[in-house]
Amino acid sequence: MSRIVRAALLQATWTGDKESMIAKHEDYARQAAEQGAQVMCFQELFYGPYFCQVQDSKYYSFTEPIPDGPTTKRMQKLAKETGMVLIVPMYEEEGTGIYYNTAAVIDADGTYLGKYRKTHIPQVYGFWEKFYFRPGNLGYPVFDTAVGKVGVYICYDRHFPEGARMLGLNGAEIVFIPSATSRGLSQHLWRIEQTSHAIANGYFVGTINRVGIEEEFGENDYYGQSYFCTPRGEFVTTLGDRDDLPGQADPYEEELLVRDLNLDLIQEVRNTWQFYRDRRPELYGKIVEL
Repeated sequence: MSRIVRAALLQATWTGDKESMIAKHEDYARQAAEQGAQVMCFQELFYGPYFCQVQDSKYYSFTEPIPDGPTTKRMQKLAKETGMVLIVPMYEEEGTGIYYNTAAVIDADGTYLGKYRKTHIPQVYGFWEKFYFRPGNLGYPVFDTAVGKVGVYICYDRHFPEGARMLGLNGAEIVFIPSATSRGLSQHLWRIEQTSHAIANGYFVGTINRVGIEEEFGENDYYGQSYFCTPRGEFVTTLGDRDDLPGQADPYEEELLVRDLNLDLIQEVRNTWQFYRDRRPELYGKIVEL
C-alpha cells in the first residue's frame, strides 16, 4: 500500500492588516482540510506584508514570541481543529531587539514541535533583511510529524545547497520552502533551485511564493508559481498560477494548491541514485574552512 500524503500550499495576497490576513489563512486551511489535506504550509511572514522592501523600525511591531505568542497558540488550535500538520512562518521576537524570520511547526493534534529560523539573511536592494532579522541559530531541524519527517528552508536559503543537504542528512522526507519572491534577478531560478534540492537530496519539496503587488512598498510584484516537486525534480501535476500562461486573465490570483505526494517514491529514487552512498564528506573540508 502506497504511503500517500495529501499536502497543501497557499499563495496569497496581502490584505492590508494582520488580523484579516490570519483569518484568511484560517479559512483556506479549513478549505484544505475539507479537500483531505494532511499538511499545509503558509508563505513567508504569512500574517504581514513583505516589508523588507524598506528599512523602517515600525515593522518590528509584527514580531511575536514563538511558541508563547498569540498567533502560535491560535495556529495550534487550528491544527487540532483541522487535523493537519501546519508550517507557519512568522516574525519572531526572542527578546527585545532580537528578531528572527521563523517558521513554527505544529503537529496534527495541535502540539508545537519546534521551529526553524531562516539561516541566510540577504542585504541587497529591495531585500533589506539584516535590518529586521538575525541569522538563524537552530541549525537544520527535521520534525517527526503525523505525515512524516518535515524540514523547513526559507526563501533566500534556497540559494545555498549546504542547508538543503543538511536537511536530507537529518532525515527530511518533505522540505517546505516558504518565500516572498518578486520579479527580477532570481525569477529564472525559481523552478531550478528547489527542484535541484529535491533531486540532489532525494526528498519532496513544497515551495510557496506570494502573489500580487503590495503597493505600499512600490511596484515589486510577486509572481506566484508555487509548486510541489518529487525527488526526481518533477512537478506534481501543475504549478500555481503564473503570469506566463497564455490567455490567463489574472496573473495574481490567490490559489490553494492541494497535491498528493507518494512518499514511497523517496526510497525508489534513493535506491536508483545513490547520492548518499557515493558522497565523499572527507574531501569537502574546505566548504567549512573558507
